[in-house]
Amino acid sequence: MPEVASFHPQFVVDHQGHRTSVLLSIEEYETLLEDLSDLAAVAERRDEPVSDHGDVVLKLKADGLL
Repeated sequence: MPEVASFHPQFVVDHQGHRTSVLLSIEEYETLLEDLSDLAAVAERRDEPVSDHGDVVLKLKADGLL
């Protein structure tokens, strides 16, 4: 995940100087969308059961996948 400090946003302001919108490069925007998608996947899977790495390796070996 890139540091936010590496982004170069530009701001659109209203007649009073209040920020109303932000402009990002396509690359920065797509990076943020990927990060958002990753975070959504983590949130969706938060309550799924977890497996010990060793158990997973043993199962994969038993199934002939390793």
